[in-house]
Amino acid sequence: MQSLLRTAVLAAIMISAEAQAEVARPMSQDEWCKRLTPRLPGISMAMCEKAALVPTGASSYMGFPILAKRIPARTTAGAKPVRVLLLGCIHGDELTASAIVFQWLQWINSAQAQKFQWNVVPVLNPDGLLAPRPTRVNANGVDLNRNFPTPGWQQDAPAYWAKKTGKDPRRFPGEAPLSEPESKWVNDEIARFKPDVIISVHAPFGVLDFDGPAQPPRNFGRLMFNRVGIYPGSLGNYGGMHKKVPVVTIELPNALDMPPVAESRRIWQDMLNWIEKNVAQENDRQAALQRTSAKVEKSASTAATATR
Repeated sequence: MQSLLRTAVLAAIMISAEAQAEVARPMSQDEWCKRLTPRLPGISMAMCEKAALVPTGASSYMGFPILAKRIPARTTAGAKPVRVLLLGCIHGDELTASAIVFQWLQWINSAQAQKFQWNVVPVLNPDGLLAPRPTRVNANGVDLNRNFPTPGWQQDAPAYWAKKTGKDPRRFPGEAPLSEPESKWVNDEIARFKPDVIISVHAPFGVLDFDGPAQPPRNFGRLMFNRVGIYPGSLGNYGGMHKKVPVVTIELPNALDMPPVAESRRIWQDMLNWIEKNVAQENDRQAALQRTSAKVEKSASTAATATR
């Protein structure tokens, strides 16, 4: 029965050989946007094109490019900006989780946002989003948010899937951690970009979740902090608990309908304020401690040399 269910899910996201060839060939920004925007509530072609996303060099299971917007910080010389990895649409059927990231990209040139260095990926699971009927899983039938290499994944993730979800095909963690190109790209990007904080946008629970070494946000807009659980293979578990990078999971209240623009702005502004207060200030504190430690070591070394 479970194999039949999973087969049905895979069948729902299969596309024709012609469509596969269309995805595999190089596409322009105009073509990306023509494919993506019909699925994104409230996002126009002009908004998509203005985002000016570029290929990261990685692709989805079906070959659609993973697109990103990388924005350097505008800071004083020698300052170390906070690095923010912002991810939307890990689950392809959470349409607003991608759309709101495109919306936020319109406001990312504000003076406050420009204090940070951004790496923004609005659509991490393009195959799920672009399936005939959008799906949570990627085109290989894997829940990308259960595919990260948390310690004990080989035992914990399959056991959780079998016992806690009843082998729900929408939550299949994969045959091995990082088996999927999309989750592998995130893992590689964490190592390359070295984010100070990861923001991952989902829907539709209407709360904030948090993992990692920082003070959790109390609220972003109307979204209040409320832990939703720790799951084997999830990005929050992996990034926050094991990589020690703060991970904020934003759960929008609806997967299909966007919040009012004013509420999207409040979520965005509260997020910036939280990053500045809790991540940037902590980075400054750590940098000051390192400078003090370096001065102490230098003084001790100088004193030792003088007594020889």
